[in-house]
Amino acid sequence: MQLELSEKWVSKLLRMPESGMGYQVVDITLKDGSVLKNRTVVLPYLYLLSPGEIKEEDIVKIEIS
Repeated sequence: MQLELSEKWVSKLLRMPESGMGYQVVDITLKDGSVLKNRTVVLPYLYLLSPGEIKEEDIVKIEIS
């Protein structure tokens, strides 16, 4: 599954270094305090392991892993 990120997150991620050619590996902190580790972003898409895992409104922070 992929989640298309809004301009808010895309602009933040564009200022961060790439993990490899054309992608970033990130940790995502959610509102409930849980952290999803080592998720792949190929802007503007966040690639998730399972459908329905998160919604964008659940995200409070994205950091490079």
